[in-house]
Amino acid sequence: MTTRIVSIAEGRRLTRSVAIGTHILTADEPEPISSDAGPTPGELLLAALGSCTSMAVRALADRHGWPLDRIDVAVRFGDQGRIVKNVGLTGDLEPAQREQLLAAAGRCPVHRLLTREVTIVTVPALLAEP
Repeated sequence: MTTRIVSIAEGRRLTRSVAIGTHILTADEPEPISSDAGPTPGELLLAALGSCTSMAVRALADRHGWPLDRIDVAVRFGDQGRIVKNVGLTGDLEPAQREQLLAAAGRCPVHRLLTREVTIVTVPALLAEP
């Protein structure tokens, strides 16, 4: 999985500016904790999983020329630390094609990352004062 560096800048209260290459996103927490200026970090994680899932399924269908008209993915946090991912496939698909597309939904890079043991290393950085 290739990525660009993601950098986070502190804003007012808990609002954060997230820079990914030339793209700028906002992360925040809802009121009254903060100002609800953007999705929470957890929601951004769910968005990454859902969009990756959708892309993986679309890529497989397109590669095989299967009649997938639409894919809908809804992701939420469930009980006991589970993530629940609902995948809807619309199109004149054979049962075997649906089965393969749903299997691909579980093989996207973000899904695989979240379901294996991951090591995160925190490295202190010395920042120059402006």
